[in-house]
Amino acid sequence: MLEQTLILAKEQAPYAGSLSSEVKNNALLSMADALINDTDLILKENEQDLIDATFLSEVMKDRLRLTADRIISMANGMREIALLEDPVGKVLYKTVNKAGLEISRVSVPFGVVAVIFESRPNVSADTAALCLKSGNVSVLRGGKESFRSVTAIVNALKKGLKNCGLNENLVNMVNDKSREGANRLMTATNFVDLLIPRGGAGLIKACVENATVPCIETGTGICHIYIDESADLDMALKIVENAKTSRPSVCNAEEVLLVHSKVAKNFLPKLKKRLVDDRISQDKIPVELRLDEISSKIIDGKLATEKDFDTEFLDYILAVKVVDGIDSAITHIRNHSTHHSESIITNSEENANKFCLFVDSAAVYVNASTRFTDGGEFGNGAEIGISTQKLHARGPMGINELNTYKYIIKGNGQIR
Repeated sequence: MLEQTLILAKEQAPYAGSLSSEVKNNALLSMADALINDTDLILKENEQDLIDATFLSEVMKDRLRLTADRIISMANGMREIALLEDPVGKVLYKTVNKAGLEISRVSVPFGVVAVIFESRPNVSADTAALCLKSGNVSVLRGGKESFRSVTAIVNALKKGLKNCGLNENLVNMVNDKSREGANRLMTATNFVDLLIPRGGAGLIKACVENATVPCIETGTGICHIYIDESADLDMALKIVENAKTSRPSVCNAEEVLLVHSKVAKNFLPKLKKRLVDDRISQDKIPVELRLDEISSKIIDGKLATEKDFDTEFLDYILAVKVVDGIDSAITHIRNHSTHHSESIITNSEENANKFCLFVDSAAVYVNASTRFTDGGEFGNGAEIGISTQKLHARGPMGINELNTYKYIIKGNGQIR
C-alpha cells in the first residue's frame, strides 16, 4: 500500500511543479472551504482519537485536540498561503560567462515531500498547503494517536482538490501506522525527495539516523530565556509566563530559565508567586520549578538534576539556574541548547548585541517570548517544520524553503 501511494505521488510531481500560481491559489481556497465544510466530521473523528489516547498526558492531549476555532485557523492559514508570492520559477541569479553562455539559477520544487509527524493533526493541512503552493506533492504520515483526525482532514483536502479539477494525489496519506512503515518511508530513495520529521526527540533522532533520503532535522526545542541584570523584571515575568504556560506542549515553549545572580533574590520570589502560587489560587496548573543549588536557597521547589537542563519537558515544568552574567548564560546555552529559540531580557544594548552574536540558534530574541518562533508569525502563512540545522534551511520552513534550484544555461552553439 505504501509503495502504491509513493508511485502515485511521484507520478504527480512533474505536474505539481508546472501548475500556475492562479491554479494553485484557487486550489488552496477550495481546500480551505472543504476543510470548513467537513468540520463536524473532523471534530467527531478527533473526539474518538482523544478518547483512545489514554496513554497521553493532558498537556499532550492539547496537541491532539481540535476545535472549531482551530479548524478555522487551519483554513485561514491556507488562505494566507494563497496570498504569498509563488516561489517556483524565480530567477535567483543570472550572468553571462566569457563563452557567451547565459547562465541562470532558477528556483524549482523538490518534488515529493514526506512528513512524519506526531499528535498534531493540523500539521497535515499546513503541510499539504505549503507543499502545493511550492509546487511539491505531499506524503503525510501521522502518528497512531491522530490517525482518525488526519484521515478526515486529508479526505477534506482531497475533496477540495477534486472540486477545482485537480488530481487528488497531489496530497497523500500513509495508512501504515507501524514502525516498519515509517522506516520504509525513510528509505524510499526512488520516491521521496525530502523528508521532514515533526515530533519529539525520539522521532527526529530515528529519522536523522535511519533515513537514506534527504532529511531535515527539526523541532526539538530546549529553549532558554536569560534574565540579565539590567532587565525590566515586570516585563521579564510577563515574557517567562507566556513562554512557559501559554502552550507548554509545543517546541517553542521555554524549558530553561537563566537568571543573573544580581537580580535573582528579587526576581525568583516574584517568579514563584506568578507561576506557582497565583496559578494555584486561579485553579490553573502550577509550574513545577526545578532549581539549581543557588536558586533553591532563594525559593522553594524541586532540586534539579543535570538531566533537567537537557530535557524538553513539553509540560508545566521549568528548569531554573542562577548564572554569574551574560558570558555564563551564553556558555550554558552553547552546552545545552538544541539550537531552536533563545531569548535575552535586558535593557543593555551591548548585552543584547552580544547575545545575538554569540548564541547560535535558529531564532534569537531580545525582550520577547520564544513562542513567536512559528511560520505564521514569521509571515510564512504556516510552517512545515522548524529546522534546527544549517543546511539547507533554518528556523520556520515555509514555501521558499520547499524549493531548491537548478541552473538553466542558454547558448548558440558554444563548445568547450
